[in-house]
Amino acid sequence: MARFIKKPKEEIGLSPDELIFRGEQKSKDVLLRIIDFDASNYQEDAIQTVKEVVQYQEKNTVTWLNIDGLHNTAIMEEIAQSFDFDPLVIAEVLNTTSRPKVLEYDNCILITIKMMQMKDESGKITIENLSLILTESVLISFQETKGDVFEPVRERIRKQKKRIRNGGTDYLTFALLDIVIDNYLYVIKLLGEKIETLEENLLVNPNEVVINEINNYKKELNFLRKNIKPAKEMIFSLAKMETELIEEGTDIHFKELQDNISQASDSSDSYREILSDQLNIYHTTISSKLNDTMRFLTVFSVIFIPLTFIAGIYGTNFENVPELSFQYSYYIMWGVMISIAVGMLLYFKNKKWL
Repeated sequence: MARFIKKPKEEIGLSPDELIFRGEQKSKDVLLRIIDFDASNYQEDAIQTVKEVVQYQEKNTVTWLNIDGLHNTAIMEEIAQSFDFDPLVIAEVLNTTSRPKVLEYDNCILITIKMMQMKDESGKITIENLSLILTESVLISFQETKGDVFEPVRERIRKQKKRIRNGGTDYLTFALLDIVIDNYLYVIKLLGEKIETLEENLLVNPNEVVINEINNYKKELNFLRKNIKPAKEMIFSLAKMETELIEEGTDIHFKELQDNISQASDSSDSYREILSDQLNIYHTTISSKLNDTMRFLTVFSVIFIPLTFIAGIYGTNFENVPELSFQYSYYIMWGVMISIAVGMLLYFKNKKWL
């Protein structure tokens, strides 16, 4: 499936609020995990049904329900009914191919954003859709696969870090988004290191391997920028949002996200320009080497063209040609000709003209 546009033909004409999974199933099972906490109490558990988390809505605590796996529409319908969400909210969660966005409803705020990581073995950037539903006492996060991206946030809750334990669902939302954007910066850092190393190799030994790497990095960077740009728009809209679900003391943290996402966006633009410059350097270097080669061959041709012209007029029709009396003159001539041809090919290859 294409990495930039993912719109199957089967989804054309479907109602926007129809609860069907739209995307690629990345996990076999659906895992529900809950963390409930306040300044002094903490509870963490894996649950089997959504009904088990409904009771937490009445408690004066912060409840974080994390769902790994989105393909089970029955669970999604149960969430919509249990929390009285507009069907459009869950429909957006089930659409993993949508752009990052923030939407405000009567009883919640929906946030969607792309999480990105780089595979160490291939250097290819992988993407996963993250949806957050922010309510007054419950935060629901939806991930396509089980992962440990948010484990640092869980550790902060377990270790009773005051800021997150005293905060509400709005601060917990900030903490999760902060992890996502930090991963943007980390992925850009890894990609940037490879691009900068490539620039050094480009000046020493420009070849087809280098140009292929430049093209591969351009593809990955374009894919990265395609997801960072709408995420930046979403973060800026969230920071400006006036809602009772985000307290005045927390909105300053969302403004911090603006600086981080802007840094990620600017860095991706900078590396895109560096790749364009590297491409220009490659073509300039190759053209310069080609000119040097043509200069040598031109000098070589200019020397031998007059000699060939004279030989063409006079030939070897002289009375005294000692080689004519040799028994193996013909074979010696072929040996000399082949040796010259092979020697010239080896010379050209050593000069990297071939």
